[in-house]
Amino acid sequence: MSTKRVVIKVGTNVMTNRNNRIVGPVLHELVRQIAELYEKGYQPVLVSSGSAIAGKEVLGECNYEDASTRRQIFSSVGQPRMMRHYYTLFNSFGMHCAQLLATKRDFAPGKHRENMINCYEGLLSEGIIPIANEDDAVSLTMSMFTDNDELASLVAELINADALILLTDTDGLYTGHPDDDDSEKLTEVHPEQKVEQYVQENNKAEGEGRGGMKSKLKIAKETARKDITCYIANGKKPNVIVDLLEGKEIGTKFQA
Repeated sequence: MSTKRVVIKVGTNVMTNRNNRIVGPVLHELVRQIAELYEKGYQPVLVSSGSAIAGKEVLGECNYEDASTRRQIFSSVGQPRMMRHYYTLFNSFGMHCAQLLATKRDFAPGKHRENMINCYEGLLSEGIIPIANEDDAVSLTMSMFTDNDELASLVAELINADALILLTDTDGLYTGHPDDDDSEKLTEVHPEQKVEQYVQENNKAEGEGRGGMKSKLKIAKETARKDITCYIANGKKPNVIVDLLEGKEIGTKFQA
């Protein structure tokens, strides 16, 4: 069997509790599954949010007036904290991880993109798990990703991944609000299928992440059009990543 590549994106809402505190056991379960995939012959890449909320946990409130600069401050403080979590967890499974920070302009054709491909290929060939995030400290508005869903899709395309898994705090895409009795989960969606009317608006506080189901639906369709199978699934459910890749009918699958 040829080695399969999978990009796994975990959002802030997956790794935090109702008080916006990072939950250690959730990160442990995430890393455990990545370790299991690696043992099964996969080459996993993790795209992880959480730096802003991790920084906010340390600093509390930040009085700097400009919202973009506040985000830079939170992310700059929180990013090494997130990597300390991941380094410790991967080390406990006998694995190595590496940090890759990027801005949107790094994916444009040219030397930056080629250099990034070389880095990913080198890390994967050595059995090291790349952990990607936006470089919030230097990103300008014009070079920011919409959110980490977009970053994950670009990374999946960059490394010619077989699958992209977008982990969120709901079981997939529903025909209404997930808590409504008459809402049904969509098991499979074709990129040309009109399902945008089902998406609910969300309001997030500062540090909670920029993505939502509207973004995930857009990115999932775009990724599927690139012949990369995409899943939206509940990252708080045990073994969800392994179950998806074993073909179990959970989450919502996007495939051309």
